[in-house]
Amino acid sequence: MLAKITSKNQLTLPKSLTQAVGATEYFDVEARGGQLILTPVRIQRGDAVRSKLAELDLTDDDMADAVAWGRSAQTAPVLVNEPPANYKISPAAPTKNSAKKSAANKTKPKA
Repeated sequence: MLAKITSKNQLTLPKSLTQAVGATEYFDVEARGGQLILTPVRIQRGDAVRSKLAELDLTDDDMADAVAWGRSAQTAPVLVNEPPANYKISPAAPTKNSAKKSAANKTKPKA
């Protein structure tokens, strides 16, 4: 079967071939002897996380501690040498459009 590669290096696989290998989103791609070898890969994200945790030698207690720390109320660090704020925040001045609207609302007769 023929498949054409696009200018963006995308390749559309014939439906009959994808049905033959089963439902999958990802393929491992390998160049071997001038050929491209596509192998379906079924990603198990949960398994990947578990294997990474095992690799890091993290225990269930470590994870529970990390979750508890992440959920705890954190306060921002206080910088010792930071001077106190020396400014006031004033309310924004009304814009011309809002002034016109408020004047128009005052002159409308009530029904």
